[in-house]
Amino acid sequence: MKTKLCFATNNAHKLEEIQAILGDSFELLSLKDIHCSEELPETGDTLEANSLQKAQYLYDHYQVNCFADDSGLEVHALGGEPGVDSAHYAGPQRSHADNVNLLLKNLSDKNDRSAQFRTVITLIQNGKISQFEGIIKGQIITDLRGSAGFGYDPIFVPEGYTATFAEMSLTEKGKISHRARAFGKLVAFLD
Repeated sequence: MKTKLCFATNNAHKLEEIQAILGDSFELLSLKDIHCSEELPETGDTLEANSLQKAQYLYDHYQVNCFADDSGLEVHALGGEPGVDSAHYAGPQRSHADNVNLLLKNLSDKNDRSAQFRTVITLIQNGKISQFEGIIKGQIITDLRGSAGFGYDPIFVPEGYTATFAEMSLTEKGKISHRARAFGKLVAFLD
């Protein structure tokens, strides 16, 4: 019998990607599958806190083994900003373009353009909490390049590469991304 795990998302692409990573021994459920239609709480001031808050909400309200993730871009010269506020850095409208423009503006007089994308996943299985982190370091460039991906992808060049995340194929990005690294740790733990 397959182990059922709920992933705190309704994003079909994310579900498909993670189901492929988890393989046949797990049945991945979406929020829709467990009839969760409410907005999950994300009021923490760290990626760890938000990830835990979402997973705990599902476990407490739906009695289902689950995992949730939270990701952010952390820029060294900006003291880790936008970090936990990455999705709404430029305001509640959650505009990728506005966020990128504000970040570039805030970095305009900085020489240090080092940054990292970081993902934290919280797994709750039978009440036991485990967290997994994935990081990819890189640089913020001054001009947008590429049309794939989303968010800050057109201005982020990972260490050891010359292409931005937005210039990479989904497969290429998927092999090295912060999310892939965190999910790799989750999968190793579940195996």
